[in-house]
Amino acid sequence: MTETTPAASPPVPPPRQRSAEQPAPVEEFATPTPKNGGSAWSGLRPLLLRLHFYAGILVGPFLLIAAVTGLLYTATPQIESVVYRHELKVTPHGQQKPLATQVEAAREAVPGGQLMSVTKGTGDADTTRVTFDVKGLPEGYTQTAFVNPYDAEVRGTLRTFDESLPVRSWFNSLHRTLQLGEVGRNYSEMAASWLWVEVLGGLALWLGAPRGRARLRKFFVPRRAPEGRKRTLSWHGSIGLWVSIGFLGLSATGLTWSAHAGANIGRIQDALGGAGPSLSSTLHHGGVGESSSHRTKDIGFDGAVRVARAEGLRGKLVITPPADAKSAYIVRENTRHWPEQQDSVAVDPATGKVTAKLAFDDFPVLAKLTRWGIDAHMGLLFGLANQIVLALIAIALIGMLFWGYRMWWLRRPSRTTGPGLGRPPARGAWRRVPGKVMAPLVVVAAVLAYYLPLFGLPLICFLLGDLVVAALRRRGYTHTEAREETAKEMAR
Repeated sequence: MTETTPAASPPVPPPRQRSAEQPAPVEEFATPTPKNGGSAWSGLRPLLLRLHFYAGILVGPFLLIAAVTGLLYTATPQIESVVYRHELKVTPHGQQKPLATQVEAAREAVPGGQLMSVTKGTGDADTTRVTFDVKGLPEGYTQTAFVNPYDAEVRGTLRTFDESLPVRSWFNSLHRTLQLGEVGRNYSEMAASWLWVEVLGGLALWLGAPRGRARLRKFFVPRRAPEGRKRTLSWHGSIGLWVSIGFLGLSATGLTWSAHAGANIGRIQDALGGAGPSLSSTLHHGGVGESSSHRTKDIGFDGAVRVARAEGLRGKLVITPPADAKSAYIVRENTRHWPEQQDSVAVDPATGKVTAKLAFDDFPVLAKLTRWGIDAHMGLLFGLANQIVLALIAIALIGMLFWGYRMWWLRRPSRTTGPGLGRPPARGAWRRVPGKVMAPLVVVAAVLAYYLPLFGLPLICFLLGDLVVAALRRRGYTHTEAREETAKEMAR
């Protein structure tokens, strides 16, 4: 997250003195020699600086897109409440109709749809959501009818993704995939795979910079003056330090549902016993009787809700109907703010008995952390406060990228040498790292590259590209010097 001037490397004299008119090279190609008796940090710091610089320059655009689309997403709950108020809210009047009646009205509004769930709202002014699986919709999307519970009038139907209505679904897809489907998921996974690398590397560089005790406050407080690269660096480092925990949290939670890394993380979580348990809907009667296809008694959706309430479930309830005659109703809480309410019960349609219960308190710690992390990433865990924090983190990330690119611009060659790009840190930094430090670093990088493919592949591309550019530039300078020698010989 920060870029500081690397420690001075022992100069390597050029093969021949260049004329005063000849521009200095954009980058010093000499390979620093290891310092005898130097600390591990003195060798590691230039390597971190170079990695931080190149990753910031090349991955920065992905991070910027993720930050901007994420910032837009934070406001979607309020936008939805205004845009879809007609579908979401009603004026309470009289007694509510049975859920079965409301479901029948919804079936007429969504002909040909397969009933998936019924969601009973928490307040008297909330509509009932009846969700159907409809052929032809994109994967993960459903069609939801919004029913007035007092007169069974369908207020409208909307395409939904989980709980998200069209506005939030659109911005969610923009943030995750840039509206490009599965191919687009690679962009957000790239951003999540490198954000934590940039954060940890930047923290090490910022906190490892030499400062006296009197200047300790400069770790946390940006400079006000004077203008220039040092002031920009101060803002880049100080703000990055304050917001680093938020960046790391977004990176970790973003990776959990990414395409490639997410699958690997899921397998690791399962191996550690941290997978979220599931509730069985299968009935286990001793014989045919009420569980057979000839069953006529059914407690219905309202009966299932009453049983669930008696079992302590509260808040918003989602009722999934039996898949067949040997299945139970599944009723689960769906309150995704603190404290989480995610308990669920299976209810026998014929007897109203609870055949299974799953409490969120009994989830493994890793499963709880995953649930909390994802809900916090989506701005759901602490309501409006969560949204505000996410917006501030996104704005901070945009600022960090701006300051980083500005520092690169301020490092460009002087105007007397013409336009050009900012100078990167010196090459050959890896040669300064002691072998006892470099060896475990290589092993860790290889392991991370295996589990986080969109960290590993760009890293390989960075290294190969750096080597190719260095070779081309060395060859260019060699040809220039050869031409100078030829011109001097001809002049003689």
